[in-house]
Amino acid sequence: MASDSVSVETIWANDLDKNAEKVYRKNFRKGEFVQGDILTLKDFIPSHDILTGGFPCQPFSSAGKKLGIRDPRGTLFQSIVDVIKKHQPKYFVLENVKRLLSMESGQHFVTILHSLASLGYLVEWRLLNAINFGLPQNRERVVIIGIKDETSIHSHLSSRTDLNELPDNLLAVVDSPSCWKNISKHATCFDNWGMALNERFISCDIDSFSEAKPRRKLKDILQKSVDPSFDFTEDTKKRILTSERIDKFVNGVEIIYNQGGGARMGYTIFGASGIAPTLTSSTSRHYERYFVNGRFRRLTNIEYARLQGFPDDHCSEVSVYDQYVLFGNAVPPPMVKWVLDKIVNSRNTEVKKERQQMALFQ
Repeated sequence: MASDSVSVETIWANDLDKNAEKVYRKNFRKGEFVQGDILTLKDFIPSHDILTGGFPCQPFSSAGKKLGIRDPRGTLFQSIVDVIKKHQPKYFVLENVKRLLSMESGQHFVTILHSLASLGYLVEWRLLNAINFGLPQNRERVVIIGIKDETSIHSHLSSRTDLNELPDNLLAVVDSPSCWKNISKHATCFDNWGMALNERFISCDIDSFSEAKPRRKLKDILQKSVDPSFDFTEDTKKRILTSERIDKFVNGVEIIYNQGGGARMGYTIFGASGIAPTLTSSTSRHYERYFVNGRFRRLTNIEYARLQGFPDDHCSEVSVYDQYVLFGNAVPPPMVKWVLDKIVNSRNTEVKKERQQMALFQ
């Protein structure tokens, strides 16, 4: 792998989407890719050290129907649990939407956290935002990692430079049984950072990100030359006449017009002086309107790629229309790399400590 990549080799991958298969095979030559329903394929997954994946976010998303899960059996999430039980990987990394922490007073995250923490893993979650990784997009995602060695809590935390925002007495809190709460009895929204083991967890809200890259604006990644096919139709332009002028920023997103007067409701037109709103995989959202350099248009597929941190031609194997779906459904690579770096670096630190201790006794 490239020197700037995480030293992790993919040996098996899966997606239900045939277009995702085309893109994967074009960009990644190593490892086996199996297209199809994971519910029927999970028994064919080989042994591995790290399990990465995501389960459908629509039930938990603000853009979805917010049905969530009360019984995980038969769901894709349960398949993830089944694979972890069978193969006992050293680590797992899962991703979902921010709403997962708060939906129905945190009850759905209780189900998920309890299922994972009861497998003998030290589980850590943290809310991350794409804007902290040099991407001009307000995309908040909950990343959940699991570490098989539950005795490494102190070393896991002490080797993490990104957790400088945590309370100075955190390690003391870890040692205090009274500070650990019962997962099943939790009945409110979860903090944006926390750790869980067996039946209990600790958590707190982190307001900053010490390793954040300089923030960029949407206009910084726009194409200089855009085909007229991305412009508004004449019929679409007429709707502007019935839209309300807003001219304000909401969560860093510039809102110029809105038919309903709200931040996300009705016929919204965004500007390029702020960041982009969260890209989604919903086809109705792929034609969000922007006012860019005097033109009313939608973002191009290449601009979608840049907002997610992919190369411009990453999805060139499929149609422009289908690229929007794939980019909107993806996890930003810079975010994933950062998370995997923490796992790999933490493991390397553990190995070095083990070697040093061995040397002392030789």
